[in-house]
Amino acid sequence: MNNANIVIIGAGPAGLAAGYECVKKGGRVTILEQSDKIGGLARTEIFNGSRFDIGPHRFFTKSDHIKALWREILPNDFLEVHRLTHIYYQGQLFQYPLNLLNVVSGLGLWESLRTLGSYLRAKIFPSREEKNFEEWVTNRFGARLFNRFFKTYTEKVWGISCRTLSADWADQRIQNLSVKTVLLNALTRRHETRTLINAFHYPRLGSGMMWEGLKDVIERHGGLVHKNSKCVRVRREGTVVTGVDVLQDGRHATHQGTAFISSMPLTELVRQMDPPPPADVLEAARRLRFRALVFVGLIVKQEKVIKDNWIYIHGLDIQAGRLSNFSSWSPSMSMDPTRTNLGMEYFVNEGDEFWLKPDRDIVDLAKRELHAMGFADAHDVEDAFVIKQPKAYPTYDDDYRENMAVIRRFMADFKNIQTIGRNGMHRYNNMDHSMMTGIGAAQNLQGSHIDLWTINEDPAYHESTP
Repeated sequence: MNNANIVIIGAGPAGLAAGYECVKKGGRVTILEQSDKIGGLARTEIFNGSRFDIGPHRFFTKSDHIKALWREILPNDFLEVHRLTHIYYQGQLFQYPLNLLNVVSGLGLWESLRTLGSYLRAKIFPSREEKNFEEWVTNRFGARLFNRFFKTYTEKVWGISCRTLSADWADQRIQNLSVKTVLLNALTRRHETRTLINAFHYPRLGSGMMWEGLKDVIERHGGLVHKNSKCVRVRREGTVVTGVDVLQDGRHATHQGTAFISSMPLTELVRQMDPPPPADVLEAARRLRFRALVFVGLIVKQEKVIKDNWIYIHGLDIQAGRLSNFSSWSPSMSMDPTRTNLGMEYFVNEGDEFWLKPDRDIVDLAKRELHAMGFADAHDVEDAFVIKQPKAYPTYDDDYRENMAVIRRFMADFKNIQTIGRNGMHRYNNMDHSMMTGIGAAQNLQGSHIDLWTINEDPAYHESTP
């Protein structure tokens, strides 16, 4: 490692974890980040003195290595937060994780009995194949629970039918969740499955506090972190990467290295290779899809708008998919204790009609929907801002697996580049998994033989959304 000149593309959780591990072992590290902030989707934005994460970013892991790393970076600013979340559906709030009495009360006895009958029918006459998300969930929960607590939210998030969404998504994200575990947890409140965690950790000043801490360690060890450095070309000679060209603060620059680690979107990495990959690889990259995010930060002139950390918004009467209350994560997120920091999330496709809306129209919609759900009046919103985040969520559509197989076969032949993190591996994962892939890539440069694609495959590592 002492002789390695390591170039890391991306300063999100994965890239920063890789850089941290490399500099700790004596590697020379250069990290290239295309935006003017580090942390990627997990960054913290500051608006008028108040702090907002771009959606909920919880810190939870079963990895002792990651736990120790988090504690090292933030020994005195790592709070424990007790989770409070609900599902909003047709004007009602349902506790999540589901509470048996709350569900029966909300649905009514007759609808609850019909839901039970639907579940029993699915267990007696299951779908023989589980080719898509709808079949996978219906086999385990029944059609009525699927339609109420899975279908509308999932299709809102991904913008495609549950019959098009791959069963791989369910297999990865909700494998531990079943009617049995829901009932046991609702009755005992023990929450032993990872799907139903009821507490997590969180930096006092937001998720970005962790990434700034990692950056400080990297720079103290001689590493370089360049912001505003967008990768525009990946130079290669056969299966050896020789350098990356970037547009850095408006100027072109080339960074050469002996080893490369990339957390940039896998699709972009493939398309930027020079000479280009074979046609089938480029086509596979073209067919892989992402879902974008439009985030609206709202400062509300109320001390307690909602008590929840976040609320999942089901149903199509409200366009937003999730509402977060950052003031309940850490009091330090708000500049004023009489104000509440909220985040409304809209899941869209980059370039679609919603994506192209002016910010003022998006803010007006968020205010109206906040009012329609009964949480706050529109005139109570003191200030607001909009962030449009492309490539927020890798999509698991029906040909995702085939396209990934083509790209992975191509990348497997390369001698000195590894792909890591959510976008670098086109996997919708948790932050600890992204960091573990970065650390694993760094350890491979020290002589380890870690298959990054098998890290965290244990379903206990993944938390679901309803």
